[in-house]
Amino acid sequence: MVTKEQVMEALSNVIDFELGLDVVSLGLVYGVDVDQEGNVTVTMTMTTPACPLAGMILQDAEDKVRQLEGVKDVKVNLTFDPPWSPEMMNEELRKRFGL
Repeated sequence: MVTKEQVMEALSNVIDFELGLDVVSLGLVYGVDVDQEGNVTVTMTMTTPACPLAGMILQDAEDKVRQLEGVKDVKVNLTFDPPWSPEMMNEELRKRFGL
């Protein structure tokens, strides 16, 4: 059975093309749920509601998760609540950007 950790690892290969950084490090993934049947629900956001590449990024996230062994179905939910802020990035990125 697929695990939350495996899903997060797959999502770490999804790149925000404008920033050139992965969505996990950026703090764009708000949650991952995996049920007993292998259905995965990912809740994520974009850095801004006006992100022109949101559709591509969300599709890439779905595709990467769908490739994992044991995944039956994938649903990616987009939310802007709470709004993303730079404080949501991982510690390494915050240091890199002087935050």
